[in-house]
Amino acid sequence: MPKPEKASQLEQVRALAEEFGVLRSRDLASKGIPRAVLRRLCNQGGLVRTGRGLYVSAIGNITENHSLAAVARQVPKGVICLLSALRFHGLTTQLPPDVWLAIPSQARRPKGAVASIRPVHFSGKALTAGVEEHVVEKVAVRVYCPAKTVADCFKFRNKVGLDVAIEALRDCWQQRKAKAEELRRYARICRVENVMRPYMESLI
Repeated sequence: MPKPEKASQLEQVRALAEEFGVLRSRDLASKGIPRAVLRRLCNQGGLVRTGRGLYVSAIGNITENHSLAAVARQVPKGVICLLSALRFHGLTTQLPPDVWLAIPSQARRPKGAVASIRPVHFSGKALTAGVEEHVVEKVAVRVYCPAKTVADCFKFRNKVGLDVAIEALRDCWQQRKAKAEELRRYARICRVENVMRPYMESLI
């Protein structure tokens, strides 16, 4: 006998959660599955609600970077930057309460995001250069590379603090996460070459 419709929908949602890693409630619309199925699966212990409209499989592995995966599902064109990128690359011991996200200079603040987002407007090469793609909980997450992140910290030193930028540069160099030419190249792109030069000369 064929499975009852509700049972079939439950299996479909379980499969989607496994496929996407982080499942959005709106992902069900194209499948014609009512959102009530999500609630039913949560009650059964098959899914875990991690934020408004976001769910993960109960048997999945929620990592320390879950908030980055959640934001990437909500704002796929954004790029993790500044303090959040430093944390991702192991260049700071700080745990920022917000996810710092680079968005185009004309873009509006993301709406409906479940995580607390700290949007920062970037433009030109400063927006597009140095973007890496990492997979976190099966989600493609765009993050600036270590060298670009250091340059960004100097550019936005009024937001993150000059001491944070200097520490990030030192840790990046000591951990060999970027070469001198990479740091200089992104410093030029971010127009902070003169600001970074004395700190680089003290290290290199």
